[in-house]
Amino acid sequence: MTAPATVVMEHIAPDPPTEPETVSRFANTALPSTARSTAGIAPYTGAWGFDQAAHLLRRTLFGPTRAEILTAAGRTPAQVVNDLLTVPPTPAPPVNVSATDTSVAIGQTWVTQAFDQNVESARRTSLRSWWLGQMLTQSLSLTEKMTLFWHNHFVIEFGDINDARHAYQYAALLRQHALGNIKQLAKDVTVNAAMLRYLNGNQSTAAAPNENYGRELLELFTVGKGPLIGPGNYTNYTEADVQAAARVLTGWRDNQANINSYYTASRHDTGTKVFSAAFGNGTITNGGDQEYKTLIDLIFSQPETARFLVRKLYRWFVYYVIDATTEQNVIEPLAQLLIQNGYNVAPVLRTLLLSEHFYDAVNMGCLIKSPLDFTLTVGRQLQITFPPATNAVAQYGMWDYLNSLTNLQQQLVGDPPNVAGWPAYWQTPQYYEMWINAVTLPRRNQFTDLMISTTGYTRNSFKINIDALALVQSLPSATAQDPNLLIGELARLLFPIQLTPAQLTFLNDVLLPGLPDFEWTDEWTQYLANPTNTAKRTAVNTKLQSLLRTMMGLAEYHLS
Repeated sequence: MTAPATVVMEHIAPDPPTEPETVSRFANTALPSTARSTAGIAPYTGAWGFDQAAHLLRRTLFGPTRAEILTAAGRTPAQVVNDLLTVPPTPAPPVNVSATDTSVAIGQTWVTQAFDQNVESARRTSLRSWWLGQMLTQSLSLTEKMTLFWHNHFVIEFGDINDARHAYQYAALLRQHALGNIKQLAKDVTVNAAMLRYLNGNQSTAAAPNENYGRELLELFTVGKGPLIGPGNYTNYTEADVQAAARVLTGWRDNQANINSYYTASRHDTGTKVFSAAFGNGTITNGGDQEYKTLIDLIFSQPETARFLVRKLYRWFVYYVIDATTEQNVIEPLAQLLIQNGYNVAPVLRTLLLSEHFYDAVNMGCLIKSPLDFTLTVGRQLQITFPPATNAVAQYGMWDYLNSLTNLQQQLVGDPPNVAGWPAYWQTPQYYEMWINAVTLPRRNQFTDLMISTTGYTRNSFKINIDALALVQSLPSATAQDPNLLIGELARLLFPIQLTPAQLTFLNDVLLPGLPDFEWTDEWTQYLANPTNTAKRTAVNTKLQSLLRTMMGLAEYHLS
């Protein structure tokens, strides 16, 4: 990658502490004990308009544009969810944009080339950039949000496996099954080469079964622990189950030359594996290279597996608090629905996203955006123009820049901090509040300040920033020329909750400090009549930049 250009940032806060802060002292110390919502999964029958469509798309896309929200508001909720559950075409693989990788021409893919440690870093950067690019340029589909969900669920770390080609196959597998069958995804990821490397399955033999994957398969990927009932033993599985699972999974290896996984019978434990009462004292006899499938079937025959998966989906799309009422009214019926549909995830997503619970007022605007959500939303909603596909070096370079920003905000695609995924999705009682701390909040503000500045950010001779004039000109003319209508329209796009009258008055004063409303109308009209006039252009652009900078600095801008 070309080295980042030197940039000038406005309103930069002091450097954050050198020690990363992962939990703000203002974050939750306990979860609420009272029920948040009594609504269940019955179909939502309330009002449907911009606010409801925006809520749906904020949770299912990485920053819906105004045009996407308006289109959705003009359709029925069912039609929009049908669109979201439509699988888009498989994207072309990532390409080489580094002059150091001489084995592949610039703009051509490296995913089937021979492994070369000298260019591994460049390929890994290319893969991360490509993945972020898929999120940034997403269609109206849940595929990208769900691909990231599975990445946070069936975790690997690119840096640990040290082969971008295996990592690409892993990412492609997640995307392939993103809206499909969870049980099949679990089977496929179990023998995926990247996963075999990450959790040492490639080292597991009959003589020395490696328990890493078997343990995480039960604890994090499928059935979950449940309450502790003895040393190493939980309600949903025991240490003996981990050991039995490890024996089932012996014999699998990854192949660097062929970029795949393979089975070696001589390394497999052929004995009978006996599971605990948590699995009905089930047994698995020698099944060779098909034995792992029997294991997955056994695990997915446990109702708690469905509940565990539905809870993770709920926390991804709705909220992190799952009280007893929500467990009864939402989690349990969705878990039964998942089982009834053979672990196909689409029916569950459809029911959840069309439910009265999803549109309950308490569940709107209650999430804190993840770093990826925050950064991509700035680019998409504020209509930043990125390099075209015809200039792969510039395009990937800018995607790499966005990855560097999310990394500073403590979320880097391809490298969750450990096998449990990003703590904001599981660490109780803080959950999403962990995204905001003394390290990450200044980074968010620096990015939005830079993007709304005229300077912007330049790499490979291509500049990105928010064109405030173009953004406002995309609004209805009557809205653009009225300061209060303008602020209101921008507010309903940028914020998931309504601002107070005092906040709107404050924003009006930011746009027109000490001036009457008609001043904006006059200045905007004069600019439209003579857009090449530097003075008139600067007059309105400066005011809009100040307004947008202030709006993106509000606490509400971090909510979804």
